[in-house]
Parts: sequence; structure tokens; C-alpha cells
Amino acid sequence: MTADQKNQLLRAACRVRMGVIEATHAAKSGHPGGSLSAADLFTYLYFRELNVDPNNPRWPDRDRFVLSKGHTAPGLYAALALRGFFPEEELKTLRQIGSRLQGHPNMDTTPGVDMSTGSLGQGISAAAGMALMAKYQKKSLRVYALLGDGEIQEGQPWEAFMFAHHYKLDNLCAVIDNNHLQIDGRVDQVMSPYPIPEKLRAFGWETVEIDGHDFDQMEAAFDQARRTKGAPCAIVASTVKGKGVSFMEDQASWHGKAPNDQEYETAMAELRARLAQLEGR
Repeated sequence: MTADQKNQLLRAACRVRMGVIEATHAAKSGHPGGSLSAADLFTYLYFRELNVDPNNPRWPDRDRFVLSKGHTAPGLYAALALRGFFPEEELKTLRQIGSRLQGHPNMDTTPGVDMSTGSLGQGISAAAGMALMAKYQKKSLRVYALLGDGEIQEGQPWEAFMFAHHYKLDNLCAVIDNNHLQIDGRVDQVMSPYPIPEKLRAFGWETVEIDGHDFDQMEAAFDQARRTKGAPCAIVASTVKGKGVSFMEDQASWHGKAPNDQEYETAMAELRARLAQLEGR
């Protein structure tokens, strides 16, 4: 990846974070913390990894993406809007009656959303089913799913992990957003899923550990996932909840709380300053 390509991704990620703050502030509700921790992952997926077409969201041969941790829809919506699936101005309609952008993704109403999610644990099962069907249909498309570290405390993801290994779904890539926090506090104190990589390897998954805010490491990990044959691949991404907004970083209280007017201004000022820096202004 060239320095210019990396800078483009950094600028896009900053704008995705701005979209998260805009959306949750306008809605006066939502989940900014996990959306911000995954903002770099959303950016890399939609601007470098996924083979999708914003002008043809239902293109049959597109790659599929499933947001298994569906409550972080603001991050997904911000990335989709920036990628051109719908106008960025629409982010301000988050969670409003009649809006296409509800609190959890809806595949029937939102362009670019491949699976309706919300009940934690179910998205990865849907992704595994999509990957298996692609195998049966002999399609070259790939399927990606983003899970939370709190989410994998549930049993269903592990059933899906076992299923994906059994059917050798090497067209499936699961990304774990390991931001170490969930609504009730630190993940390791609520119900520790650790060690995550070792458990995934025991379930037969090719597993890579990365810094989830480092685009070079993402590039290497997703390249490895595409090269892996005969087994699914998992990318365990260590991230910071609330990343990019100083007062939200590593604070469980921002799991599901929207910024008020003053917090909105502070957050947007930080992000605008960061964007200006990246743009050399």
C-alpha cells in the first residue's frame, strides 16, 4: 500500500467517524462506541477489500458483508454513505420513523445491507450460510462478517465457527472487533472469551491477530484470508472503543449513548482537526 493510498483510507475513516457522530447526535440514541472502534475496519472493507457496486447494490456476484454486531449500524451506514450507496445527508435520519436507516441494519430497506441483524450471535450464522451457498453455486464471491468480542460470549457463533470449518468455507472471513469493552464493562470481567485466537484455531480456523487501526496490518491479514484454502479465516482485531474521539475512548459508558450538543461539538471539532491534518490544511 502506498503512502497516498494509506492517507486516503485515513481520511475516509475520519469521515466515517464524523458520520457516526452526526447520526447518533441527530437520533439522540444509538451506539457510537463500537461504531468508532470498527470505523477503520469498515473503511478498509468498503474502500479496498469488498467487491461491491454502489450503483447496483443487489448485483448477484458481489461480495457479501454481514454486520453480526448489528447495533453498530451507525458505523456501517457512515461507510456505505461515503462509498456512495446513499447520500451522506441521510445519516441524520438515523432511527427516525420512515427512515431507511434504523437502529439495526435492514436488508429490505437499506442499500448495501446484505443481512438484517440485531440479535447478537446470529449474523455469523447467516454469513456461513451465504458462503456455503456460494460454494454450491460455484461463485467466486467472498463473504465477510464483523463480530464483537462481547458477542462471542454467546454460543451460536461457536456453532457457526464449527459449521464453517466442517464445510471448509475458505470463502468466509470473520473479523472480531476486540475492543475489550461491552455494555456492562470489560469483556474479560463480564464473561471472558479469551484467548480468542487460540479458541478459533482449535475450531479449525486460520487465524490472524492485528491492530485494528493499522491499515498495513489489515492489508496483510485480508491478503492471507484470500490465500487460505480449505478453511475459513478469522481476523482478531485489537481496537479501542470510541477510537478517534478523546473523551469516548476506552469508556464502556459510550457503548449505547448518544452525544449531547456540547459533546457533539467537541467530538466534531476533534475529527475536523484530524481531517484537516490529514489533508495538509
